Amino acid sequence: MRTLSVVKRSPSGDPGAGRGGEGTGAAGPAAGAAGPAGAPAADVAIAELYAAHWTGLVRLAWLLLRDDLAAEEVVQDAFIAVHRRWDSLRNHESAAAYLRRAVVNGARSGLRHRGVEERYLSREQGEPTAHGRRSEASAEDRALDAEAASSMVVALGRLSQRQREVLTMRYYLDLSEAEIADALGISAGSVKAHAHRGLAALRDRMEMSS
Repeated sequence: MRTLSVVKRSPSGDPGAGRGGEGTGAAGPAAGAAGPAGAPAADVAIAELYAAHWTGLVRLAWLLLRDDLAAEEVVQDAFIAVHRRWDSLRNHESAAAYLRRAVVNGARSGLRHRGVEERYLSREQGEPTAHGRRSEASAEDRALDAEAASSMVVALGRLSQRQREVLTMRYYLDLSEAEIADALGISAGSVKAHAHRGLAALRDRMEMSS
């Protein structure tokens, strides 16, 4: 039985209502715009995808990035990519799967870019790197995290990247192991292994913080 619960935060910072997946909640900026008569099929399809998946994908990106603006940008880029290659996508389901892969890859890229920026700024200012600062300011970071988000979201953020991705997609978006494997480019067996290890680590972290 799936019992993992996280705060569902919208781009504006307000927690979302209920536990739905990508198809619940308010739609993105293009929601409801089915396109005028005679509009290209790709435009109409993308509008429908916005309405069905925008909110869930932004929340997925936010849980991976912990940044409202960056999360929206990643999802916007994913929709642009889908629009560009619409002719090569077979149907709505394949487009939704492509969107999930694009969002995960975009979030990874954003995290890598953020790490490079932090290291560069640290060298310019003669300060320790983010990794060095983390141990020195861990108590302060924990306090700030507790104020900024729920303890569950904080604990998720401290898992390995792969564990966080798997648990977020499994328990937050309610995706199947096959769908997660497709989005992450790994086997279903790997999804199970990462989920098992991630849940164990999550329990340990939650017990330590309680």
